[in-house]
Amino acid sequence: MTVPWTRKTTDRHVTHLTLDRPETLNALTPDERDHLIDLFAEASADPDVRAVVLTGTGRGFCAGADLRGGAPTGERVAGDVARTLRLGAQRLMAAVLDCEKPVIAAVNGTAAGLGAHLAFACDLVLAAESARFIEVFVRRGLVPDGGGAYLLPRLIGPQRAKELMFFGDALTAPDAERLGLVNRVVPDTDLDKTAREWSTRLAAGPTRALALTKQLVNASLDTDRSTAFAAEAAAQEINMTTADAREGVTSFAERRAAEFRGR
Repeated sequence: MTVPWTRKTTDRHVTHLTLDRPETLNALTPDERDHLIDLFAEASADPDVRAVVLTGTGRGFCAGADLRGGAPTGERVAGDVARTLRLGAQRLMAAVLDCEKPVIAAVNGTAAGLGAHLAFACDLVLAAESARFIEVFVRRGLVPDGGGAYLLPRLIGPQRAKELMFFGDALTAPDAERLGLVNRVVPDTDLDKTAREWSTRLAAGPTRALALTKQLVNASLDTDRSTAFAAEAAAQEINMTTADAREGVTSFAERRAAEFRGR
């Protein structure tokens, strides 16, 4: 299925995913959400893709789920909401977190609700100076979903996470950087340039080593020390079978820059 409002381009081993419904601040319909999941799965499995950049057009990065249809009508059956979240928003977050390629969020504008969590699930977050992050759920009388209560405490601690979620105030890009939710804030005109520079560097790196590193870091906060150390040793064992690891050791011995191929 082709969803015309999600643009995908691949250049120099970097896949660029652009949400392109500026009239809705790139709010995600169920179809677009599912298509985005498929695009992350494709990027993860494609050996020619070595980094991913996610961004939006217009004034919004992503305003969250598209709720213009209003609340569902008819009788609600117990389990419907949980199933919808499990198969929808939570599956999208998992697609980003589990993607075997490093993912950069280039946040060009408002990131609200699910859109904010989509950015926070990425490995690196660049934000334009005009970007804002909003835990909008409390304004609608809702519980934060889309992995927010999992992601935010791990990024900024429980007290800060509760402050953002309890009040729902807009967080500026500089404040998000200060809290540790954003890696770097850049002028709006420099966002695309910086995202391309970072993704180019990542695409030139040892792709399998980066995938294993991402896996280790993401799992580390949920495991004890002995489990984490065992996972680290296993990851290094696997990584030492790759051509890039051999190239890294050889280039060091030969006193030259490594040329990684992503294999």
